[in-house]
Amino acid sequence: MKALVLEGKGLEPRWCEIEEPVASSGSVVVELRAAALNHRDVWIQKGQYAGLVFPVIPGSDGSGFAEGRPVVINPGMAWGTDSRVQSPAFSILGMPSDGTFAQRVLVPAEQLYPMPEHLSFEEAAAIPLAGVTAYRAVITQGEVRTGERVLVTGIGGGVALWAMQLAMAIGAEVWVTSGSREKLDRAMKLGAAGGFLYRDAAWLDEAKKAGGFDLVVDGAGGEAVSGMLKLMRPGGRFVIYGGSVGAFGDLSPQIIFWKQLRLIGSTMGSPEDFQGLMEMVVRHRIMPVIDRIIPLEHGAEAFRRMAEGKQFGKIVLQIPR
Repeated sequence: MKALVLEGKGLEPRWCEIEEPVASSGSVVVELRAAALNHRDVWIQKGQYAGLVFPVIPGSDGSGFAEGRPVVINPGMAWGTDSRVQSPAFSILGMPSDGTFAQRVLVPAEQLYPMPEHLSFEEAAAIPLAGVTAYRAVITQGEVRTGERVLVTGIGGGVALWAMQLAMAIGAEVWVTSGSREKLDRAMKLGAAGGFLYRDAAWLDEAKKAGGFDLVVDGAGGEAVSGMLKLMRPGGRFVIYGGSVGAFGDLSPQIIFWKQLRLIGSTMGSPEDFQGLMEMVVRHRIMPVIDRIIPLEHGAEAFRRMAEGKQFGKIVLQIPR
């Protein structure tokens, strides 16, 4: 079969012929029709990820056929028995095990879920990793409620867009941040109440004038965190699922304890989270936001686009038969 393979740190993925996966006890071969890129794949390519093993077929998100039925793959494996936190054995498809940037992939049978009937394979492939990360951050950890005001940072990325869509499906009023006016405008066309340019030094003042927030969902960290805490309503929740900018800087404990705020860490999601996500997608007929669809054999182009950070939504790879 054909696959997109990373052969070493800093190298572009290579489209090549590899051995077929073979089904084993408890595992199933999925005939993939589409996959989707995540920042994780680019970090692996750059060598900025723990436990690197090369060569490897990257890719965590995928949809296709398993035993004749259309399925979506949950990429988070061996979560464990504690729904509060993943087990030491937890891993994500695509590193160290071979992932979905191939014509076929071997996965444990329990990782497969029925594909929503209202979605194409390309749309379904845009759900898993970003979707479950957002679901856990917004629904499980963030406990968003109808009528609440939510701030989602870094709109345009897959998790941020899913967080916005899930919160809106619950009936929350969602505001967003971005470094791009175009991305803010696109988010508002999708239903966001408003947005702030975080490159503008005065954006926190503008956000304060817009009113407080019950929930902040952030994937960046950095010095802006202390400023965003000042925007929060008493009893609010600040959920952190990533730290691409770095340490928080001057974080005031007084703001946290006086407002009775909760700072909550969140990553990926349990099998219950994934099941809840899929049920929400079906019940609300949520359509994943897709940036563009690229043939798998041109996957190097997809990696470059992700690295540039220009995408709005998921970059999906169409897999040849």
